[in-house]
Formats: sequence, C-alpha cells, structure tokens
Amino acid sequence: MTETQTSPDVELEATEATEATEAAVESEGEALSIPLADLRPALEALLMVADQPLDDITLATAVGYPVSEVSGALAALASEYDEQVRGFELRSVAGGWRYYTREEFAPVVEKFVLEGQQARLTNAALETLAVVAYKQPVSRSRVSAIRGVNVDGVMRTLLSRGLVEEAGTDTETGANLYRTTNYFLERIGITSLDELPELAPFVPDMDEFDFDEALATHAVPLAGDSDSDVPDAGE
Repeated sequence: MTETQTSPDVELEATEATEATEAAVESEGEALSIPLADLRPALEALLMVADQPLDDITLATAVGYPVSEVSGALAALASEYDEQVRGFELRSVAGGWRYYTREEFAPVVEKFVLEGQQARLTNAALETLAVVAYKQPVSRSRVSAIRGVNVDGVMRTLLSRGLVEEAGTDTETGANLYRTTNYFLERIGITSLDELPELAPFVPDMDEFDFDEALATHAVPLAGDSDSDVPDAGE
C-alpha cells in the first residue's frame, strides 16, 4: 500500500490553525496582550482617572496582564491601603473597582469641597435669581430695571455659584443675556422651568398696593448707584 504524504503547505496550514485556536482560547479565558508597564502602578494609574467602576477584564485588557493576576493585584492593593490607613481606599462596587475617600476623612473632604458654598444667598441675590428665572433669557440692564438697583455684583455671585450662565446676546442691543442653569433646577428640586410656581399668588392686588408708600420706602437709585445690600462677588 502506498503511504500518503502530506505536502509542506498543508502541514503549515495545520500548524497555523492550531496556533490560532490556542490563541483564541487563551484570549477568551484571560484576554492577554503585551504588558505595557508594571502591574500595580498601571492599575493605580487607570483607577485614578476612572469616572466609574472598572471590572477585572477591562483592566486586564488595558494593562496587558491575565485576569487572574489583575484580580489578585487589585485585592492586594485594597488590603495594602487598609493596612496603611491611607486617605483613600479601593472598593469593589457595582461589578468593578474604584477609589473612594476613606470614611473617617470625609469631614475634611466635605469642608474643602463645600468651603464657601454653604453660605446662604442674600435677599438681593435671591430676588435677582428670581427675575432671571422668570424672565430668561434676560440682560443685566433689564434685571436692574426690574429690581430698581444695579445688579452687577449679584450677577457675578450667581455666575460664580453656577446658578446662572450666559445665553447669547440681545439681537437689538448686543447686551449679554443670562439664564438659569441645570444646577439651579437641581438646587430647588425641579426638573423643568415649567414647574416654577405661578407668580400670581405672590403679587398683591393693584387696589391694595400703596404706590406712594412704596416709592418713599424704596427710592430708585441713579444709574450709577450700586445695590447697597449686595456684597461684591465675594458674597
């Protein structure tokens, strides 16, 4: 019987197919690639910039190490941070890993983040914010005309607090227009400006309003005057 001989080309194709199969199995199980850096520092660098929890496979793919090694390194890092009582900790949450401030240091972080943000707005600032909310988009001069005082200082405060923002310019006058922000909606607990309360219940009846008394009590300043009850942008 004649022995069948296999050509070199067939043997080469068989070898390549075997190698490809082995590579596919290996990639499916461990998602390997060429390591770009030392494992632990690489994981720390990625987690430092992550804005959401990263799972083991995602991290393994990024750093080029087997998933099993990445999982072990993450657990070791978390344990190491706990032993050293670092200001942060590495938590496994929502199917991934992410850095968090250690609970015992929360008051320090809270004080830093909220420094100056807890100060209550003055009545002048609240009045100006209300005008912008109901008249937006509106210019500073229009707000000043409605309130009867200069509102430049208050508007700077509202801008710095992120409660109002620029909204283009007036086509007729070229003045900057302003509107409230999404942060404003968040702070007052509504999802849309349509949910702002109607003004009618807060406006007095015209026949009950004493214009003479109002004019005597709230004299309208000249154009160059400033709002006397409003601190500057440092409010």
